Amino acid sequence: MRSDARAPLGLTIGAILGLAFLHLPILLIFLYAFTTEDRSYQFPPPGLTTKWFAVAWNRADIWPPLYLSLRVAAISSAVALVLGTLCAAAMARAKFFGRDTVSLLVVLPIALPGIITGMSLRSAFAIGDIPFSTFTIVLGHATFCIVIVYNNAVARFRRLGASMLEASADLGANSFQTFWHVILPNLGSALLAGGMLAFALSFDEVIVTTFTAGQQSTLPIWMLNELVRPRQRPVTNVVAIVVFVATFLPILAAYYLTRGGEETAGGGK
Repeated sequence: MRSDARAPLGLTIGAILGLAFLHLPILLIFLYAFTTEDRSYQFPPPGLTTKWFAVAWNRADIWPPLYLSLRVAAISSAVALVLGTLCAAAMARAKFFGRDTVSLLVVLPIALPGIITGMSLRSAFAIGDIPFSTFTIVLGHATFCIVIVYNNAVARFRRLGASMLEASADLGANSFQTFWHVILPNLGSALLAGGMLAFALSFDEVIVTTFTAGQQSTLPIWMLNELVRPRQRPVTNVVAIVVFVATFLPILAAYYLTRGGEETAGGGK
């Protein structure tokens, strides 16, 4: 069959309808960030304005949650890069009893509902008498960020043949030199993609954060509270655009970094 053959009309229409179903709500958020009406979602909007971007910029209650979200996402991604890479190296380069079981336990947090993870962590913090802080939020986010990095790194490790490491050792390289000159260059794009994707998922996480933040408020939690008790709905939509851009760009970059190989840039979260 020719590779350039067109898809059947029904399949094309179905694909377009599916994409519209997925993305039209996002377009509506963008639209209502420019509406002149600050209390309702009248359609079509009575008018369009850009004033809400200036209002959002001057809202003092937005900045602390934004800084907290950025800090948590950065720390969670860094933790995930270290632990996820180490887990991937152990799973891909070593054989031991129960390896498949351990691998399942590593990826399990991404498959569990977020509410289960959040409740488990909250119970653990209560038993350990650990007060809620940025540290507890980072621990919660790291549970799924590690899986994202692990999925990317383990796929690249499996493509990295043992012969390259043996050749490096035969040429006199020690373990650090082999890591720096052989392993790291081959893992670079996979780790970068995993780190960016972990950052994006941490930045917009809501459910786990609800159980681990205590009285703190990240940007997604702030948005949720604003939707429940709206003051200026277009401002919430402006912030939603910021969150969309902050998560979409890393995900897009991760996709382009890993699309040519077998790395798993996602993981189902």
